[in-house]
Amino acid sequence: MAKILVTGAAGFIGAAVAERLVRDGHKVHGVDNLNDYYDVDLKRARWDRVADAAIAKGSEDRFVFHAVDLADKEAMRDVFKVAKPEFVIHLGAQASVRYALEAPENTEVYARSNLLGHFNILDLCRDSYLAGTLQHLVYASTSSVYGANEKMPFEETDDVSRPQSLYAATKRSAEMMSYSYAHMYGLPQTGVRFFTVYGPWGRPDMSPMIFGKAIMDGTPIPLFGHGKLERDFTYIDDIVEGVVRLMEYPPAAQAGHAAHEIYNIGNYNPVQMLDFVTTLEGVLGKKAKLDLQDCPPTEVQKTYADTSKLQAAVGWAPSTKLQDGLARFGEWFKEYHNK
Repeated sequence: MAKILVTGAAGFIGAAVAERLVRDGHKVHGVDNLNDYYDVDLKRARWDRVADAAIAKGSEDRFVFHAVDLADKEAMRDVFKVAKPEFVIHLGAQASVRYALEAPENTEVYARSNLLGHFNILDLCRDSYLAGTLQHLVYASTSSVYGANEKMPFEETDDVSRPQSLYAATKRSAEMMSYSYAHMYGLPQTGVRFFTVYGPWGRPDMSPMIFGKAIMDGTPIPLFGHGKLERDFTYIDDIVEGVVRLMEYPPAAQAGHAAHEIYNIGNYNPVQMLDFVTTLEGVLGKKAKLDLQDCPPTEVQKTYADTSKLQAAVGWAPSTKLQDGLARFGEWFKEYHNK
């Protein structure tokens, strides 16, 4: 049984990872500030699922939740003292490529959560590593760092110097901060670039939830790029599997290269948004109304993950078909929507 700290533990991916780790028999400390960026009740429901998983394993102490802000370093230091983690999976962040455009003041939260929060995690992980406690830090990045890259599929070695959103810029900055800590202190780290995650218990600001609600309510679906944008949709269970496998695969320093690696976790199968909507219509049993729109400046034309590096490292890569993943999502969403 390992002691693992998961940040963003009430979030979509964080809760799914925490639940999997608890079911695998680990002791998990979860951190989340439960902010009101979206429905707090949904976050609490995810948190309850993880707690229920711990009880099902015979010990409610297997999951300990801390309502703490990553930017509060002293509060986070206290969490580290209690948790004494051997592994940290850092998934907490301000998400969304479009939130910064909705109001000028929204930009500050990206700096607080994604930059200061990441810095605090690095500092505390460094201290734990040098004290002989921590073995590996795994942290979330995003396919958005590839920006306007036109070379397909995206490889981890591609140019990532042209972010199309502030969210992407902060995530790329976090990658660079992490590399510097791996270089200076030897702290083993793995960054994971997620590609358009979907599934049950998802975020309300992501396309499956937005589109599902519009279909069920009979309101128009806003489709950027007139529905021709393509996304590499990756099912949540595949994301979790990739994170857990990589957690157990800490990188080693090599000549001229720090103990830091980055991996894509995507489905290697871009889907046009119009086709995504058609599949979702079939799952929900209702036709969609479409509102075809131009692209905002934060959007890219296509995302497409090369997962050969992941496959070579852990002998596995995501493979859930969209039809199967959306069927599971739709089953959950209909119950969620009708509450």
